[in-house]
Amino acid sequence: MSMLFSSINVGQMAFSHRVVMAPLTRSRSEQPGDVPGDLMREYYTQRASSGGLIISEATTISVSARGWLGAPGLYSDQQVEGWKKITAAVNAKGGHMISQLWHTGRSSHVEMTGGVAPVSASVNPAYWQDASHVASTPSGWIRPSPHRALEIPEIKAIVEDYRNAARRAMAAGFDGVELHAANGYLPDQFLQDGSNKRTDSYGGSIQNRSRFLLEIVDALVSVWGRDRVAVRIGPSGTWNGMSDSNPQALFSHVALQLNEFGLAYLHVIEPRVKGSVVTAEGEGPVAAHQFRKIFKGKIIAAGGFEPDSAEAIIKSGDADLVSFGRYFVSNPDLPFRIERGLPLSRYDRDTFYTFDARGYTDYPPYREKIGAA
Repeated sequence: MSMLFSSINVGQMAFSHRVVMAPLTRSRSEQPGDVPGDLMREYYTQRASSGGLIISEATTISVSARGWLGAPGLYSDQQVEGWKKITAAVNAKGGHMISQLWHTGRSSHVEMTGGVAPVSASVNPAYWQDASHVASTPSGWIRPSPHRALEIPEIKAIVEDYRNAARRAMAAGFDGVELHAANGYLPDQFLQDGSNKRTDSYGGSIQNRSRFLLEIVDALVSVWGRDRVAVRIGPSGTWNGMSDSNPQALFSHVALQLNEFGLAYLHVIEPRVKGSVVTAEGEGPVAAHQFRKIFKGKIIAAGGFEPDSAEAIIKSGDADLVSFGRYFVSNPDLPFRIERGLPLSRYDRDTFYTFDARGYTDYPPYREKIGAA
């Protein structure tokens, strides 16, 4: 694994290896208040490594952006204080941590948004009528509430919510921010024409549908500077009822426009993954290869990678780093194990989105397993 464990500079950050912890919603923030607490601090500290990068779980930018019970936020002073303890612990182990900023848009319920209707680019009743779409709420997993289309002044206000969350991320000690623009959440709802039926300056053409994302990126750069901001996209992604008539043209345009910002990296989810599940076993990575031809900066590839396929995509030049999700859940010392060719522990999908330490902080590192044996 010579390439995975070679050093690389990304923006102003210097990494000693290229095994990235992907953003993973785990539902363990303290309630009420969506405050990162001691359990989350232990979890991230376990997974920090010297010269490594952790991308935080998706973190909501406002009360009305919420859509997943137990997900943390970055809109209150208490949340900032909670994150400070986590970033300090990661830094103490020589690691770096970036905050992923999140607005769930229509993928929510009034129980989560303070009683107001979820918002989106356009109104799509088929979305909330489809029983396969659910939101995590105090009442359990239930269908999303009916959503409404944003007015242009409201769009501008949400851009400001992102800007304010970026400021709070800086105050919390993060090394940068990543915009979550994938998986059918609000920026993705504006991008893809399966959900965006607007006829104003935020709808219709690819250029108009990209406007919201680019305005958010501009706001984040105004806080952090160019090379501390990143974007995560899911080209051809279908999770959360997403679709587009020409995804290659859409996301190629997005990547070209993002070149103008000089971002830290572009985080690309392979379409073989739907949500947290690999739906096309055996299918090779195709998205990173496409964007390597377009995007001038660093690329993090995500979605269904094994250690050998991660090494291969870096060696091919299609990606610079690879993010791992499932394996980082069950292997807190994942970089150590991959570097030494050690076996990886199996993950328990049933505990991904529960609310306690089981399946969260109780996976032992390899050295502890040897000692126990």
